[in-house]
Amino acid sequence: MKKLNIGIILGSTRQGRVSPQVGKWVKAIADKRGDSNYEIVDIADFKLPFLGEGTGKEPGLIAWSEKISSLDGFVFIVQEYNHSITGALKNALDSAHEEWKNKAAGIVSYGSTGGARAAEHLRGILGELQVADVRKHPTLSLFTDFEDTSIFKPADFHINNVNDMLDETIAWNGALKKIR
Repeated sequence: MKKLNIGIILGSTRQGRVSPQVGKWVKAIADKRGDSNYEIVDIADFKLPFLGEGTGKEPGLIAWSEKISSLDGFVFIVQEYNHSITGALKNALDSAHEEWKNKAAGIVSYGSTGGARAAEHLRGILGELQVADVRKHPTLSLFTDFEDTSIFKPADFHINNVNDMLDETIAWNGALKKIR
């Protein structure tokens, strides 16, 4: 079977964000596996207009649609803001529709409670977009996996959790690819 293309989507666009550190770490773990092609997809790079404010023909929207269409599945790097996902990630999710269907996603979250509430909100949104979310879910604490909440220093045991999440993500995406 041909290798799947998995996008590691950074869910924040704010200055000083730590999602690039987390995404780079997940990608390093994923690349060692050799089972799929992994790439970081930074929603900040697309300069997406707020849903309903553009014409639908903005270069960022077109590029976003093409990128999501080109991927077989996803790993979302999700940080918790006010018990939910960021507005930027919600906007990015809503800025595509058909492109998400019949794919699967893993979630790696972080926050004061490991980002668990944001991940739960994301699961509901993904369900509506017809994206199957996998059960295994690495959660990272701002108090124990970050220094001064800004320098990512994950505990070693998270590596096994990420690999377990990737196992499920690859299995689901392999199965769903047959119906796309």
